[in-house]
Amino acid sequence: MQWIRDYIYEHIMEAEELLETLGRIPAPSHQEDMRAKFCKDWFEQQGSKNVWIDQAKNCICAIDIDKYDDIVVFAAHTDIVFPDLEALPVKKDGRKLYAPGIGDDTANLVNLMMGAKYFLTEQKSMRKGVLFVANACEEGLGNLEGCKALFKEYGHRIKYFYSFDGYLSQCTSIPVGSYRYRITVQGEGGHSYLDFGNQNAIHIAAKLINDLYSVKVPKNEKTTFNVGQIDGGTTVNSIAQEATLLYEYRSSSQECLEMMEENFKSIISKYKREGFDLNVEILGIRPGKGIMDEKAMGDWTQRNIDIIKKHYNGDLDFSPYSTDSNIPLSQGICANTIGTIVGHDAHKREEWVDLDSLPTGMKIVLELMNQYTA
Repeated sequence: MQWIRDYIYEHIMEAEELLETLGRIPAPSHQEDMRAKFCKDWFEQQGSKNVWIDQAKNCICAIDIDKYDDIVVFAAHTDIVFPDLEALPVKKDGRKLYAPGIGDDTANLVNLMMGAKYFLTEQKSMRKGVLFVANACEEGLGNLEGCKALFKEYGHRIKYFYSFDGYLSQCTSIPVGSYRYRITVQGEGGHSYLDFGNQNAIHIAAKLINDLYSVKVPKNEKTTFNVGQIDGGTTVNSIAQEATLLYEYRSSSQECLEMMEENFKSIISKYKREGFDLNVEILGIRPGKGIMDEKAMGDWTQRNIDIIKKHYNGDLDFSPYSTDSNIPLSQGICANTIGTIVGHDAHKREEWVDLDSLPTGMKIVLELMNQYTA
């Protein structure tokens, strides 16, 4: 499409400058305020008359949502994994741009915004309502809260969902769900010699971990579990009064996640019946895949794959991932997570993106969006 090539040629420098600007704005999960405000101001500068920031700190720019019942969502998350609240360091070396979170997900967010700019400035009419969303809380213990809030408000109307996230080659339609817990164990404690025999919280936690690792995982879908952190006790000569552990299980299948949840609850209940003092706190739930029309999902995904392959020659990665698409997929709504840039070292402060990959990503984004023009 010549108009896509022309648009990118005219705006590629703007896209690179936007990436450098956004890349400096800190955005830890739950603290995306500055990026949300920047995005809102930017959408308004492109002519949007219908843009707002919701209570979850999603910046939402709407086209024709009052005209149609069905909605298509194009999203990219604003948060990054780093806790910085001061300006982030951005360094350019040739055609590589380095910054914390620059690829995950800042560069994909730029491609989303530049795609939206075309439809806003050209005042294109759509065949469905469209939401361009710079969403919050995708990373870590953000627990997909931004996407959950979006679907709480519009889920009954959302027909298709695109999340621009990850690197070129990625086209994910299988979610990896996860349930995460903090378990705190209390014991009697005391002096290691004088009070020998008192309950030791670390000993109880160790027995609990052994039981958690004795669980047989479901065989129908890959399902995993992990204790990733344990803390407790004070000194070598003190019986520990408290110990905490972080535990999660993962699967692409919501059914398997629910089976693991039953196993987990059964183990915790056994310990409580035996008189042990345990407190369980849910840190986050990311749902797995729900019941959906597999043919409709397959046909829609194939159309997106065909568009990606027009502009990207490499092999595509269809592996399961944990992304914002977990939420629609858990509800039986067609969703793909699609990478739009080339880069490396995600979740490292040294992450970089190849600026020369931006045009390829913009082509994919623009053509995906153009499917829904009137």
